[in-house]
Amino acid sequence: MKRNLSKGFTVIELLVVISIIALLIGILLPAIGKARESAKLSGSKSNLRQLGVAMHTYASDWSDRQFTPARDNLGYYGSVADYNSEVYGPPDGSIKPRYQVHPPILFGWGSDGHMYTYPMDNAGYHWALHPINFTGGTAYFGWFRFPFTKPIHDYLSGRSYDPVFYAPKDRLSLAAAEPCMDDPGEAVNTPECNPPIWPTYCWSPAAMYNPEVFRNDDDGGFQDPWSLPSGFRVPTMSQASYPSLKTHMLEHQWLQNVEVECNPAFNEFGGVLDCEPYYFNHALTSKPVTLFYDAHVDLVGTHQAMLDDRRHRFQVDNDDWGLWSTDTPFGGDVEGEGDGGYLIEFGYDFANTSYHILTTEGIHGRDILGKQ
Repeated sequence: MKRNLSKGFTVIELLVVISIIALLIGILLPAIGKARESAKLSGSKSNLRQLGVAMHTYASDWSDRQFTPARDNLGYYGSVADYNSEVYGPPDGSIKPRYQVHPPILFGWGSDGHMYTYPMDNAGYHWALHPINFTGGTAYFGWFRFPFTKPIHDYLSGRSYDPVFYAPKDRLSLAAAEPCMDDPGEAVNTPECNPPIWPTYCWSPAAMYNPEVFRNDDDGGFQDPWSLPSGFRVPTMSQASYPSLKTHMLEHQWLQNVEVECNPAFNEFGGVLDCEPYYFNHALTSKPVTLFYDAHVDLVGTHQAMLDDRRHRFQVDNDDWGLWSTDTPFGGDVEGEGDGGYLIEFGYDFANTSYHILTTEGIHGRDILGKQ
């Protein structure tokens, strides 16, 4: 009787098959990783495009004005203390009614039926005054970090905590904000969500002041907004002199080409997150997704901004007149020998720029000179 014998794989054949599979995995995994990164990048670009549409729609409803929680005539009073005294009367030692100071930032109705604001009491109302505060305990902070306020999110999903305000690569902020996104209210006041989890994206604070605040060096340089009666008056959208070169919003965190997630220097400086990330201007390889005033979205490299700044100083033949102002109370050092500018001293490497944050001439200025 004839037997049918099935022939199995030899060890050599199995090793060849395994080697081929391993080779294919080695080839495909990087491609899959790049596709995932590309999808996240596209997600951030989509977010900023939606925010751009919302802000242009807001402006069209408000005579071309940009959003602001600050009163236009604040500078007339010379200081926040004088403003409160003039408007609400001198302090007499008694407990003032709630918000008997400059109105706070409005976030919307909570699912519990209450209207929520930031701050919740008088203690931190400075947040609603300055796009970015230049002095005091709240220096470097301001409402330029709060694009998810009610006047803006009313043109989007109608909720402060929405994925559109957080870049897909911003893992830290997303993880902190996701529990807040489950709440159906416009605003959320749970302990996990208040103080607010800052969105990924921020406005250009320089473009939110009267352009005279960030004068160029030939015209006298930086002016304290309190020294100008209209120093806090936010410019209109159409005042952008170089709309394709002036940044409007960008990823505040270092998310593109990132090499390390947490910034240990911020442990003592103080941040909202347990692991505060490096910022967009903290690394030479950083290329934040950026929205410009003409509504186009692109990547802007920190290194490119530094080179353009240096090129501009050469063109105007003035080392003190760059694309970003180095004479604000934050100081600045374009030669890389010292601290200053927008938290440059907390940087990851030799990046040395405060473009977007301290743009010379504000909304009239430029953050880049064009494509290289």
